[in-house]
Amino acid sequence: MTQDTTDLSDIKPNDWVERYLPKSWGPYARLARLDRPVGTWLTLFPCIAALIQAADGLPNIWRLIVFSLGALLMRSAGSTINDIWDRDFDKHVERTRFRPLTSGQVSLSQAIIFLIVQLLLAASLLFFINPYSRWLALAVVPLVIIYPLCKRFTYWPQAVLGAAFNWGMLMAWTDTTNTLPLAGILMWLGALTWQIGYDTLYAYTDIRDDERLGLKSTARRFGDKGIYWLIGFYIVSILLWVIAGWLMDMAKAYYFVMATVTVHLFWQLKVFDIHNPAQSHMLFNANIHTGILLVIAALAGVF
Repeated sequence: MTQDTTDLSDIKPNDWVERYLPKSWGPYARLARLDRPVGTWLTLFPCIAALIQAADGLPNIWRLIVFSLGALLMRSAGSTINDIWDRDFDKHVERTRFRPLTSGQVSLSQAIIFLIVQLLLAASLLFFINPYSRWLALAVVPLVIIYPLCKRFTYWPQAVLGAAFNWGMLMAWTDTTNTLPLAGILMWLGALTWQIGYDTLYAYTDIRDDERLGLKSTARRFGDKGIYWLIGFYIVSILLWVIAGWLMDMAKAYYFVMATVTVHLFWQLKVFDIHNPAQSHMLFNANIHTGILLVIAALAGVF
């Protein structure tokens, strides 16, 4: 089969960053992934769903603002950490070769200072959540820091990322109810396995470069059998979300939306082509719709 030759660089010329921001700000906006907000949405939507379920209705607007800012800041800080650790690898990967740090638009010291600012801003949000949630927030920081290193020694960096990315779901429960029920944990585990699935799709985008550089990922671990692993992880996610809904006594409408989630996830697998990196990237982005459906399911389940 002919390999796809689409330019996979995630830095797009003449985008809003290039057109509207001062030139000196652009590299920092890209370092924080403000020009590529997919990761922020994929962090935020499951968290909003958890806030709705924990509140058994619409969440407190102030809590929603705090958690939204937390998702933005921690995803941005995590992206900066990722680029700092991977600066010597990124120049050899088609998708990442133009990122600010590896292309010399910012220096290592400038990136570190920027990271400190991001972490301080994120830390300021600790004043607005309860003590239980503060400890949980601190507990996730090591995961955020070590995630980029995992691809050097394990084929499962996506599992570490899934745990960290969806940590806000656990904090949504502890900050809303000061407890962490089994249903909340199951929803988080479902989001973790969902992320292993969709981030594996993302990893297939880089698989040729990762093989050449000796970096590990679930895509490299699964190889040509990736479709079977993805089916398994998506099935586990749906089962965990359905069981959690039953434990929370969600309304029947919750399960109808979960059926839609199932159809959407398996549509992804139907069109997935292991030899088409551009399509894998498209399917990764399509999981924004999965996140939106999780929010709709939560709303349908409590009203």
